[in-house]
Amino acid sequence: MSRFPLAAGVALALTAVSANAQVFGLYFPSKLDVNPLSATTFEVIEKDGVGPRGIWCAAANYAINDLGKQRGRIYIVTPRGPAKTEAGAKGVTFSTQDPGIAANTGYSVTTDVAGANLLVIHAEQFCNDNIIEPGDIFP
Repeated sequence: MSRFPLAAGVALALTAVSANAQVFGLYFPSKLDVNPLSATTFEVIEKDGVGPRGIWCAAANYAINDLGKQRGRIYIVTPRGPAKTEAGAKGVTFSTQDPGIAANTGYSVTTDVAGANLLVIHAEQFCNDNIIEPGDIFP
């Protein structure tokens, strides 16, 4: 018995899932690059039109998974602008240490204000924005 029909069937099924995701407008976020600058500072590189919530999500994931920062805050050191670590890209520099920059951001989730900060666990919640669960209704 040939394995080709099984492989072809799996490939067709995956293609159908991808096509359905596009038809129903499902969004699976791309993984953003995060580049370390020091032991406590790192840069999230913007891409694929990801907005502030996606950038904060990437910052939280890096702080938790790479720096072992389960609690506390993450801070914007350098707001969205030309990246320091990737030529021609836009980036946001974050730190797990307070840079001593006062920021008045109100309730806005921004990447445009130095000193803006969130609890790591709060920023991580933005990673759940694109999780699709059974029973979700799509327009």
